[in-house]
Amino acid sequence: MRADTIQRRTFLGAATAAAGTSAPQSPAKVRVAIVGTGHRGSGTWGRELLNRQGHRVEFVGLCDINRKRLEAAQRRIGVDVAAFANLERMLKETRPALLIVTTRDGVHHEQIIQAMEMGFDVLTEKPMTTDERKCQAILDTEKKTGRKVTVAFNYRYSNTAQKIKELLMAGTIGPVTSLDFHWYLDTSHGADYFRRWHAYGANSGTLYVHKATHHFDLVNWYLDADPVEVNAYAALRKYGRNGPFRGRDCRSCAHKSQCQFFFDITRNKDLVALYTEAESEDGYFRDACVFRQDIDIYDTMVAQVKYSNGALMSYSLNAFMPYEGYHLAFNGLEGRIEVRVHERQPWEVKREDAIRVTRNFGKSEVLVLPYAEGGHFGADPRLMEMIFDPAKPDPLRQRAGSRAGAMSLLTGVAAVRSVQRGGQPVKISDLVRL
Repeated sequence: MRADTIQRRTFLGAATAAAGTSAPQSPAKVRVAIVGTGHRGSGTWGRELLNRQGHRVEFVGLCDINRKRLEAAQRRIGVDVAAFANLERMLKETRPALLIVTTRDGVHHEQIIQAMEMGFDVLTEKPMTTDERKCQAILDTEKKTGRKVTVAFNYRYSNTAQKIKELLMAGTIGPVTSLDFHWYLDTSHGADYFRRWHAYGANSGTLYVHKATHHFDLVNWYLDADPVEVNAYAALRKYGRNGPFRGRDCRSCAHKSQCQFFFDITRNKDLVALYTEAESEDGYFRDACVFRQDIDIYDTMVAQVKYSNGALMSYSLNAFMPYEGYHLAFNGLEGRIEVRVHERQPWEVKREDAIRVTRNFGKSEVLVLPYAEGGHFGADPRLMEMIFDPAKPDPLRQRAGSRAGAMSLLTGVAAVRSVQRGGQPVKISDLVRL
């Protein structure tokens, strides 16, 4: 078993632990609490989790420092449970089997470490944290306390990702020698990172960490290998100080009729309830101007990554493209696997992906994978089932623990450090002690 594959672990409440063994018992529901009740926390890990795993999950507490957002989250999830502004108090009073962390990336480590030190297991949104120091602290605390961290890498669970993993595990193109991986964020989704808290490196670690951790984890998982060394370059070319005008937020902006990036948050009732109606509590604007001069993350990124199995990757991420999706190709000693995934574009495509497999001196075939239902092309429901059904088989080793979380985020951290050093290579082993 690889070190980054966590063992199956049943999150059982006290009722189950105390039950006798004289007769079969129905499994107790997993007692779950959430810290961070924004859009992802109250949506995917709140309302959607309850809808899909309500037979296995029981919410016992919600925590957020913003009182109004917390109240909106309770309504959105549809649960009447205790609400807290203080995490320690929530954990002491509700005693969950699992804490779900969906706060800003830059403070994930605070909640993860506090929960483990108090004796609780943790499920955290990706990235696990944002820099090497915080990552080391999480790994050390997990080892010291014996608790477990699970990282929510949902991209592993789409039909397309699963098929690629199966092809590679079967040795379809032989050992992988290199990869081409290029991700395109469009002028809607890409721009949104520059409206939100992600626009500051202290919060997100830059998109090399917040967004690319998805991509780096996929590659680590696909290759069953660790990143060893990274060199990178990046720039801020479209957003931030590059804008022709700027304001505080879209609603109050004098340039809204001219700005191509005008975002009318009032058209989304969930965002209004969670953010605009809660601004008075913390001053956070969900529709902040994408041209704010103090934005300090990149929108144009390239990197090269060397892996422990000898594979090399050429990677890029651009955040202002006219369409959304990615291109991924594996070059192997015996052939090539290639896929172009369309997520949003100004032309019609079928709800499916086509993986082309071409063998050296042989035929080329196209495997068509229709999209599954549910968030992230059906990946979110599968992730939830894998987490909350510990008996579910895991032949593709999709379950991800703290080591997988570390390897993905540290690839991004190494890229940021390389950019800061003018493109000089950075070794992963120089960042943490595993």
